[in-house]
Amino acid sequence: MTTVSRAHSFNAAAAQYAANRPSYPPALIDAVEALAGRPLAGACVADVGAGTGIATALLHARGAHVVAVEPGEGMAVAFRQTLPAVPIVRADGNALPFTDASLDLLTYAQSWHWTTPERSAPEAMRVLRPGGTLALWWNISALDVPWISAQQERIARHVGENGPTQRPDEARAIELSGLADLPGRGDVTLRHIRWSRRVPLETHLANIGSHSAFLVLDQADAEAFLAEERARLSELFPDGTVEETYLVELLTTTRT
Repeated sequence: MTTVSRAHSFNAAAAQYAANRPSYPPALIDAVEALAGRPLAGACVADVGAGTGIATALLHARGAHVVAVEPGEGMAVAFRQTLPAVPIVRADGNALPFTDASLDLLTYAQSWHWTTPERSAPEAMRVLRPGGTLALWWNISALDVPWISAQQERIARHVGENGPTQRPDEARAIELSGLADLPGRGDVTLRHIRWSRRVPLETHLANIGSHSAFLVLDQADAEAFLAEERARLSELFPDGTVEETYLVELLTTTRT
């Protein structure tokens, strides 16, 4: 299954994504402000790969003048229903619809890996003002929690991917991001922010099912896996509430 097919798979499941995917902790937005060296209030911001608006809503709530960028029609429809007052444009990170040096902050929440860094990284430097900040982040399952690590192993086996690994160190994370040799950038900073949420078991399972690796599976195959997970987790969490634990991996750099 191609990366493009997996990326497009979100459009048919936008409502499921919006209802069940985790958001991000306030500490993440605090860290973005601190690393940017300015408050979000009044800042000109673009949130790229905005999806249904999970991260955009947090930026907007801090007072940013934010524009969402989203290539998928299904996700854009869900975004407009959730955040009707926030502008959204149909584009992607490889060709941003903004003039040179027009943004204070450019964010990619769970979306940088869907771009081509050879194109998206120079685009980021183009649209940022001098001193402006590029912030990339992802929610990553906390593998030091035994039941989470075991579940991630089962998921990887089922969808035919490599099993979970420890997160790379700062140098390797920067290299993997495609920012290592980017002209016009300042230092790249890596931060990890741990947080958790307590959700009903069905929300947890729907969250798993909203990931692209499951969306492209045969429906019966995906449902069979989730039924097995329901049985396992019902024993672990007999009250029907699951505590999901995450590390937000945050990479930031500035335009010099």
